[in-house]
Amino acid sequence: MIWQALSQAGNPDPLAPHLGLSAATIDIGVLVFREGLECILVLAAITATMGASNHDYRRPVAVGAGAAFVATLVTWWVAIGLIDDLTQKVSALHLQAATGLLAILVLLLVMNWFFHKVYWTGWISAHTKKKQGLLDRAKSTEVSKADLWWGFVLLGFTSLYREGFEVVLFLQSYRLKRGGLIVLYGVLLGLLLSGIVAVLTFLAHRRLPYRRMLVLTGVMLGAVLLVMVGEQAQEMQLAHWLPTTPMPRLAAVIPPWMGLWFSVFPTVETLVAQAVAGVLVVGSYFAASLGLRRAGHPHRS
Repeated sequence: MIWQALSQAGNPDPLAPHLGLSAATIDIGVLVFREGLECILVLAAITATMGASNHDYRRPVAVGAGAAFVATLVTWWVAIGLIDDLTQKVSALHLQAATGLLAILVLLLVMNWFFHKVYWTGWISAHTKKKQGLLDRAKSTEVSKADLWWGFVLLGFTSLYREGFEVVLFLQSYRLKRGGLIVLYGVLLGLLLSGIVAVLTFLAHRRLPYRRMLVLTGVMLGAVLLVMVGEQAQEMQLAHWLPTTPMPRLAAVIPPWMGLWFSVFPTVETLVAQAVAGVLVVGSYFAASLGLRRAGHPHRS
């Protein structure tokens, strides 16, 4: 808001065109940063107990992570090719509605706190056990160094590629709606923030408040989710995938700029969709908290 006030010489006109580009860049940057944080947590868990004697095993993990980054770029270009090919066979409106729905499903998965407490913990635990198994095999003389090297490469690859694949799926909707350049800006912003955290974690060996960072980015992504759901519901209405039930009384109360900035439209379908998305995210958080209490763990926000 401060940046807009300075760059626009005061409070900008909410109905002025092209003011949504910076917001889209921040949305994409927050998502990429969120996925980058989770990837850093996995890699930090893998390399946490590797002392000086295991320094050589950190290199194949880094090689695997680098290969996963390249594979993510390849996946991006493959996805672009497939979607651009579909645009010649399917109307752009229907394709935007389909990719937007996919993006919302990905974002709902990222925002599901119960999923993070169950599956995400298991994901880190599986990688830690795999690492320990490789370290135990390294003590045996029957295992070749090449097998161990490729084992650690695969460990680093899987740690990063899953997050990269989710980002690729999510960004297809933004690319169709906003164009590739704005997606590039957002990705660079997210990579910059992730790179800073990675340097502090692996080179400076700083202990960062990862839980608070994940919660903060989760709250920001929650706002992104509500905006995307409202926009997606309207696109599905335009594509005749959903009916349109106007609410005249709300139309007189909700100003037009609410639709432009926050995708809040005076129709039953869009408002219900946003309400359901909010309930799913908040409900998953309280379900995860309740599960922790029943398991005997203290609740920490």
